Amino acid sequence: MSFKPFKKLTSRTVVLMQENIDTDQIIPARFLTTTVREGLGKSAFYDWRYDEDGRPKNSSVFNGVNPETHQILVAGSNFGCGSSREHAPWALSDFGFRAVISSDIADIFKSNAQKNGLLPVEVDEETHKKLLASPGAEVTIDLESCEVTFGDGETGRFPIEPFARRCLLDGVDPLGHLLNQMPDIEAYERQ
Repeated sequence: MSFKPFKKLTSRTVVLMQENIDTDQIIPARFLTTTVREGLGKSAFYDWRYDEDGRPKNSSVFNGVNPETHQILVAGSNFGCGSSREHAPWALSDFGFRAVISSDIADIFKSNAQKNGLLPVEVDEETHKKLLASPGAEVTIDLESCEVTFGDGETGRFPIEPFARRCLLDGVDPLGHLLNQMPDIEAYERQ
């Protein structure tokens, strides 16, 4: 599978202060009846965005969010915990997010996100606190240098597994990376 390569993103943030946001909150189980990614964005954080009658909640931080200008989600620690469901990064991406930043992101969610073109960024506590305290701030994420930069120029670094980074930079999942190597593999086999 291929997706838009991730090099550098400058965007405003949407901030969720809550900790321990699990995958059932990201996309409730009742929306997992499809294997199609498109359209899942309308179900992202559904119970946080809509009341029991399907009307938008006035209190939702997602009200009025423009996906073209707010492509970075900042969340409390232990983001993406709970059950493994690829639908969670699918829903976030389809909603318009390109990256999720937290001080701690669940390993399974992180792996699913990376394989589907959504960049999970784990930052230190100080950087995390600054991001949580600045909803709507303009932030730049540079995957090539592994840095998050605030509008005031302050920068924080983040770690990422090298192979996942390579795939995100190239805009391919692990299988896509392997398929891109086929000419070299076939040439080697011919020798």
